[in-house]
Amino acid sequence: MSAPSAAPAPRKGMPSPRLDEVLFRRRFLQQFTDPAFDRLRRELASIADVAWQAYADSRKSPLTRKAGAGYADPDYELSVDWLEAKTAIDKARSRHDDPAAPPRILIVNASSRSEHTCPGEMSKSYRLAELAQSVFTEEAGLSSELLDLSRLASEYGRNIHPCKACFSTAAPLCHWPCSCYPNYSLGQSHDWMNEIYPMWVAAHGIMLISPVNWYQVSSPLKLMMDRLVCADGGNPDPTATHGKDAAKAKGLELAGWGYPRHLAGRLFSVVVHGDVEGAENVRRSISDWLRFMHLEPAGPLAELDRYIGYWKPYATSHDELDADQAVQDEVRNAARSLTEAVQKRRAGRRDEIGAELRQPRQK
Repeated sequence: MSAPSAAPAPRKGMPSPRLDEVLFRRRFLQQFTDPAFDRLRRELASIADVAWQAYADSRKSPLTRKAGAGYADPDYELSVDWLEAKTAIDKARSRHDDPAAPPRILIVNASSRSEHTCPGEMSKSYRLAELAQSVFTEEAGLSSELLDLSRLASEYGRNIHPCKACFSTAAPLCHWPCSCYPNYSLGQSHDWMNEIYPMWVAAHGIMLISPVNWYQVSSPLKLMMDRLVCADGGNPDPTATHGKDAAKAKGLELAGWGYPRHLAGRLFSVVVHGDVEGAENVRRSISDWLRFMHLEPAGPLAELDRYIGYWKPYATSHDELDADQAVQDEVRNAARSLTEAVQKRRAGRRDEIGAELRQPRQK
């Protein structure tokens, strides 16, 4: 194999997003608009001074420590946040790989709708997730965890910040887990992904339940999907690129990158529901994404796209779900298929999944 050519220099030319001090302070203090803060304006001005200096100095990760043994550059200073996330992932992987540990299922409610914020009503996705969880826990006795992405819209301090597309510059620049966040100098904190990564790693089976939002997956699900790019070929050693050194990352990729699949082999089920159009395409896009990361479908009944209250008023959509016993049973069968696949895989078998399940609709 011929030696790779010299790594091309990273392309530049976009306008700077940097703020001047006046605009920075205005934006920073907007979060304290409530008149209840009026008596603290002097203290807030002092805090804004510190925040401005952190921003001006680009202090992304103010708390660091040496990487230590096992890294390409043991003396490189790594973010404490990243190191803690890496430790959590390593522990999750140990639980996943332990043959004596009980199987674990991760259920993802991908809807942003919640009774605890503006919509004033729970989502049908959440109800379907509860149906599935009852199969895992009550029927099968499996350990299950519900990741409720609606909390991005309803819970204080819950964020999934957008992917910065480091992978598109060079695969090794995308670190596993993601090192782009938190970025304290930009106020990009409270990033949920450092808690979400171990959930995926520990799981033997993943069940994703999503509505159709404008022919696409929901906003919370897309944020999580994009931030899971580091699980598919991401670099587990940020010291190899000395943090975010794009030129070093390009050189590593051109020298030959292994594209480690950090979630390979886990089994999945996908349930997508809509009310007018788009359910099949959204289900395919989620399933294709999971397959690309080398996760495996849990049988023909584990992938489901359905319409609930087709062309009916939104106001009665929960009543439509109450009446649609078939779709409820299909969701249960998807959960049963995932249960069966995980149990057989853990026993070292690869039998046909779902052969004994009765489909609620024959036509």
